[in-house]
Amino acid sequence: MSINPKEAAVFLVDYAAWLYGCGATCSRITKNVDRIAQVWGLKFEMNILPGSIQFTTEVDDCSQVFIKKTPATGISFYKNTQLSKLSWGIADGKMSLNDAKEAFRKIITAPFTNKWVVLVLASLANLGFCRIFGGDAIAMGIVFIATLAGFRLKQILIEEHMDHKLVFLICAFFSSVIATSGYIFHLGDKPEVALGTCVLYLIPGIPYINSISDLLVGEYLVAFSRFMNALLLTFCLSVGLACGILLMNLQLF
Repeated sequence: MSINPKEAAVFLVDYAAWLYGCGATCSRITKNVDRIAQVWGLKFEMNILPGSIQFTTEVDDCSQVFIKKTPATGISFYKNTQLSKLSWGIADGKMSLNDAKEAFRKIITAPFTNKWVVLVLASLANLGFCRIFGGDAIAMGIVFIATLAGFRLKQILIEEHMDHKLVFLICAFFSSVIATSGYIFHLGDKPEVALGTCVLYLIPGIPYINSISDLLVGEYLVAFSRFMNALLLTFCLSVGLACGILLMNLQLF
């Protein structure tokens, strides 16, 4: 299969950047790009950096460097999976470079999962966490409402392109104020469980997991970057929770 090295390199650096943006670990990005490059006979060096991909390959007997900033797409399991399937499709010899470009374009422009479905499922999931930690029916109901309101606010603020750290703080504050209703109106026997679990939908679990995965494969810069970002988001949601408790003047101890 005859492939233009420069065209292939541009495709691969864009492909790697989107994998990073959708929440893929460094090991997955490397394996997927290696899989495609081997089929196309492309020799390259790739550096995955916080926020960008650096791709070096030989074009016309000269080394050329291609750098692509990772898009702020948000974590997407669907796009992650489809991008990985695309690499296997190319590796199996079923796609030319032009076919791969078209398939890639369709994947990155595909709409995200219906936001209303995500809203309800996230609220039900947080309700389940409340039950796991011993919450009663009333506490579960409070958590469901607090999550529903907070998560919807998160969707709105993100659509307005507000900074994610501020979004986490505001949403945690909003949800915690609603969750304090168990204390204020003496609802149920487990108001503390409702208050403690109302912000769990904001925990950045995937960045934490990815940072450990990247650390284990030696991608220390990306691992540190992802861990610090997750830590900052956790700090912001903690501040929001604390502000909600202080506003409602709760005496928890």
